[in-house]
Amino acid sequence: MINMSSEKSIPNTLRVSVAAVFTALVCASTMVLSIYLPATRGYFNIGETMIYITALIFGPYVGAFAGGVGSMLADIFLGYGHYAPATLVIKACEGAIVGFLGRRVFASKNAVYWKTFTTVVGIIVGAILCLVGLTYYTGETELYLGIPPPENPSIVLNVSPVFWYGLGLAVAVLIALTGFLFEPEFGWTVVSILIGGSEMVLGYFLYEYFVLVGPGAIAEVPINIGQMTVGLVVAVPVVKMVWRYLPDLRRIA
Repeated sequence: MINMSSEKSIPNTLRVSVAAVFTALVCASTMVLSIYLPATRGYFNIGETMIYITALIFGPYVGAFAGGVGSMLADIFLGYGHYAPATLVIKACEGAIVGFLGRRVFASKNAVYWKTFTTVVGIIVGAILCLVGLTYYTGETELYLGIPPPENPSIVLNVSPVFWYGLGLAVAVLIALTGFLFEPEFGWTVVSILIGGSEMVLGYFLYEYFVLVGPGAIAEVPINIGQMTVGLVVAVPVVKMVWRYLPDLRRIA
């Protein structure tokens, strides 16, 4: 059974201020780093990280506004205006889903169940990260750093498969250890992001398939899955640290 956590309301003026600040942060984080992938001619960005941080800390309303509007502005500024209407809807829904699910608490206090659940989730996330990295992010990778991104790559890396094996294993172990040592229900936070991120992946696939490129839309699915997974891996530790030092933020929305 799922119940709402106890929450304190915050003034509308503060909510608006927070939404404005984090909208700018989502926009900036989306624009500041682009990774060009020669195999698919797609781009990877870290905007998902800030959407998840915003949604988990400030709830579904701020998460939806900052995610949708911030990401849409980034599309416009980067010259991808044809994506902007879809981005507004898709990223707003993503932020709302993560913010809503991330604030659920459960009546069950069975620690063994939650530790097992979190371990399984950790293995799944580690496997996804490893598989996507090995398939689409191994070899020569071009990084574009700056706002706006430069015409030529700032850094060219040669990513070894060993990196992805190690990263996938490390992520799986860290998620499992967090569940066993600190917070048995940690897996639910991860699942909240996976559900919201899956909406993003599906939303862009449908938009690209029916509006932009047709069957070629399938090529962007792994890129978006990788973007979701990396966003999860970065955002969750940040949010946990914020909640540790500012626990009252867990009770506002």
